[in-house]
Amino acid sequence: MTVFHSASEAETEAVAERLAQGLRAGDLVLLYGDLGAGKTAFVRGLARGLGADPDEVSSPTFTLVQEYGARVPLHHADLYRVTTRLDVQELGLEEAAADGAVVTVEWADRLAGDPPPGAICVRISDEGGDRRRIEVTGESGHSTR
Repeated sequence: MTVFHSASEAETEAVAERLAQGLRAGDLVLLYGDLGAGKTAFVRGLARGLGADPDEVSSPTFTLVQEYGARVPLHHADLYRVTTRLDVQELGLEEAAADGAVVTVEWADRLAGDPPPGAICVRISDEGGDRRRIEVTGESGHSTR
């Protein structure tokens, strides 16, 4: 596990941008954290690091999954409004990963079962004010230091 501390949304995005440098097609990034913790800001940083326009990233709360073009396509799922536990297969995320995308899932705690093998888990905790603790577990093939 690697732990980062962020004092602003921009710093949260920068942590994610560094992580994105090592992401490969097929990687699954699961995001955990309370409402307002910074999960979407983290995805904006991933988008920037993958070469997508971070300004296009918004929470896909009503569409469940959004896609962004980048050096490696980025699929961004948000399960906030999902009321039952879902399987990754139900969302088509395994197919997206198999087709060469990096897949991110906000509110990953709403997925059924344990995280799939090889998933990168990101837990963002509010430490008061704009401060966040970001714990990253799993292998992206690149050090974020």
